[in-house]
Amino acid sequence: MTTSPPSLVDDWQAEGEVVAVGGHDVFVVDRGAGGPTLVLLHGFPGSSFDWRHVMTALAPRWRVLACDFLGFGLSAKPDRRYSLFEQADLVEELLAARGVERAALLAHDMGDTVAAELLARSNAGDGAVEWTACMLTNGSIFIDMAQLTDGQQLLLSLPDERRTESLGPEAMAFGLAASFPPGRPAPDEMAAMVSLILRDGGDLLLPRTIRYIEERRAHQPRFTAGLVDYPGPLVLAWGDLDPIAVPAMPDRLAELRAEAGRDVELVHWPDIGHWPSVEDPDLVAGLVADRLAVS
Repeated sequence: MTTSPPSLVDDWQAEGEVVAVGGHDVFVVDRGAGGPTLVLLHGFPGSSFDWRHVMTALAPRWRVLACDFLGFGLSAKPDRRYSLFEQADLVEELLAARGVERAALLAHDMGDTVAAELLARSNAGDGAVEWTACMLTNGSIFIDMAQLTDGQQLLLSLPDERRTESLGPEAMAFGLAASFPPGRPAPDEMAAMVSLILRDGGDLLLPRTIRYIEERRAHQPRFTAGLVDYPGPLVLAWGDLDPIAVPAMPDRLAELRAEAGRDVELVHWPDIGHWPSVEDPDLVAGLVADRLAVS
């Protein structure tokens, strides 16, 4: 395979800009002229690129904002220890700089946990944004239930330090394919996703950026409480073909929300896997438009 189809990556890069946030260069795409604000949080090892078709579908009705977390995509990739809490700080600082005080959240994978932290802060009255609604898509919201791929387990077995040799595009594509249903995504989509992982040595940092799994495990009670206690509308939209974040996860969260007297909407997609926004962006955008609309 090629390392990237330049048109996809270059076109996406042209959609956004790199801005200084927390002393680091962060890539951000801010689209839509009016309407409510929707903040999109990507997963591991992806980037805001994974949301591009969802953003295009929603931009006529929403202001849609997405960034690449530190260490991912087109953002800076420093050789350092990475933290979910710092990624949440980055989101809050970026939104403050953009004048966003009220917004809805749409998250995937690792982004689900960043969303949980943002909601936990808001629940405690310490957040910088009023979160009007939240939709989570496939992510390991209960890490004890996660079925990690061989590639993820290998990365976690390595020291928390930068690798000296690149894994290469073929190995990255092979590892990423394990999280998709057979035949997905399209070859050019896969090549673009791999290219963004490899950008600026991002694959060398995978043993560092994947430590979010350990942090998720260490702070599971806080993140669970953030999602259970959130008083606003919560939608759990799950691809049932996910081999990692199994469909029993949103069922468990829905039960906890019910026990706490909190409403939740649970949506299972039987033909979708771990990457709903990549596999069927129109399906995701349609559900957002139906369920997260706020004034």
